[in-house]
Amino acid sequence: SGQQLCNSSHAAAHARSNGATIVLVVAILTMAPLRVISQRVAPRMLAVASRPQVRGMATEKQLFNQIQSTKNIKKITSSMKMVSAAKLKGDENRLKQAISFNKWTGVLSSDPVVIGDDGVTFEELPQKTLIVPFTSDKGLCGGVNSFVSRTVRDAAKKLADQGKECDIVVMGDKGRSQMARTVGDKIKRSATEIVTPGTFALASGLAAEILAADAKEYDAVMIVYNTFVNAAVYKQAYKIITPLKAETPEGDDVLGNYEFEPSEKVEALEDMYEFMLASQLYHSFMDGACSEQSSRMTAMENASKNAGELIDSLTLQYNRARQARITTELIEIISGASAIDN
Repeated sequence: SGQQLCNSSHAAAHARSNGATIVLVVAILTMAPLRVISQRVAPRMLAVASRPQVRGMATEKQLFNQIQSTKNIKKITSSMKMVSAAKLKGDENRLKQAISFNKWTGVLSSDPVVIGDDGVTFEELPQKTLIVPFTSDKGLCGGVNSFVSRTVRDAAKKLADQGKECDIVVMGDKGRSQMARTVGDKIKRSATEIVTPGTFALASGLAAEILAADAKEYDAVMIVYNTFVNAAVYKQAYKIITPLKAETPEGDDVLGNYEFEPSEKVEALEDMYEFMLASQLYHSFMDGACSEQSSRMTAMENASKNAGELIDSLTLQYNRARQARITTELIEIISGASAIDN
């Protein structure tokens, strides 16, 4: 009838403004052919599909879940901080023993060089150097590994600019993965999954690994590590260990106060060089372990603090969303009651 046709035309006009679903319903009601339906619906569906997605506000449930997960993360980081603090105490005691044990090497090798903010030139290094950086196998310990890797990259670049050669033997998985991207062609060996806490027997094994990389063929071995200052501060340093020879470049007799058989002095100096290398590695390993634990303790403390701030911010958002919902419900109840009274 005329009334039905009028209603159908009004419904079709309303459907064009409200979307493809109402168009489909009106088309079915007016018994439109399938071809007409597809012509009307397809452009609107494409327009809806191409419309960019807009992120809405988080719901109360999402905020609550995020608060709970952040609280769990805070518990983990707080526990890791306490564990690192306990390990740091033991590492400090082992470092004191290592310092006393390694004092004798100061007579035969140079003092460690602490890298300052201005950096170093590495001009004192000889023509061919073997670089041994000490890094960790685990992460979540701040920048201890990044600083050592940066020092090694800087040393390799400056030595190349000076026309000198260098190779690398990496200690620790984190340092290996970082240096492989920039100086991977210079890495000859790597030692990973090193057992902690360290011992001199372990340092002797590391020294054997370095000697297996033909360390005696190099003019010097440079150990790069983090040196422990206190629980909040650590710095980067390096040691240069040169092979012991019967005479110094100035012509002085090495260990002239001691008597050797002519055929045994060279062998004795080689054995002493291996022992000195193991002793220096032991001290560097203990120093790096203290720096790692202190940095991890600081990193986990900062993570716990950031988690607490995030929890406070999310709790504020959650309370606002909850208050808005309650207010909306009260308005709806009051509006309904007023409508009934009227």
